[in-house]
Amino acid sequence: MNDYPELADDDDLPQSERAYRVLEQLIITMELEPNAMISEAMLSKRLGIGRTPVRDALQRRASEHLVEIMPRRGIRVSPIDLKKQMRLLEVRRPLELTVAKLAARRAGDKARATLRDIGGSFRNEASKDYQVFLVIDRQFNEMITEAADNPYAIDMLQTLHGLSRRFWHYYHRHDEDLPRVCELHADIATAVADGDEKTVETTVNAHMDYIHDFTLSLLQD
Repeated sequence: MNDYPELADDDDLPQSERAYRVLEQLIITMELEPNAMISEAMLSKRLGIGRTPVRDALQRRASEHLVEIMPRRGIRVSPIDLKKQMRLLEVRRPLELTVAKLAARRAGDKARATLRDIGGSFRNEASKDYQVFLVIDRQFNEMITEAADNPYAIDMLQTLHGLSRRFWHYYHRHDEDLPRVCELHADIATAVADGDEKTVETTVNAHMDYIHDFTLSLLQD
């Protein structure tokens, strides 16, 4: 699994979870492009994982709208739709605000220290290397949702994160966008670590405003 550095320390993960995570990585980074037809057998061979875990991963990703399972026709990587992305953002903003505020309120000392480290990583390593950003971004999302300790909000937000990461990867301009995106993430991580819910609201809204404006600019092109 050396081709997937974000899983380098996850050797103890169940195969179904490894398949689930790697499948998202393949879709987000466009190794599996929008509208591509895929199969359990192809993915099983490519990932070196049995077909049953791969089937489970595909079912989970279908529930998150990253793939479409079409009876008697096959499995397709979901297309990217700009108008649907705008609808997604309508739901994502309040969820991001809720989860980040809960994390700021409930995070323990260890989580706060980790989030401060993550904020520093966004400002330094991640801002210079897109592959590093992908790893740090996953760690950031996992820490925020773990600290929020609300499985209902987390389940809803997880679906939106996969779609949003793929959208941004597909359309963004790496060199131009990455430093600004990393700074926005770092600001949220620091505010949550500080337990400052007012600043959390400001930083999350700034991040969501950036994403909204970016998406809207694509619609207007």
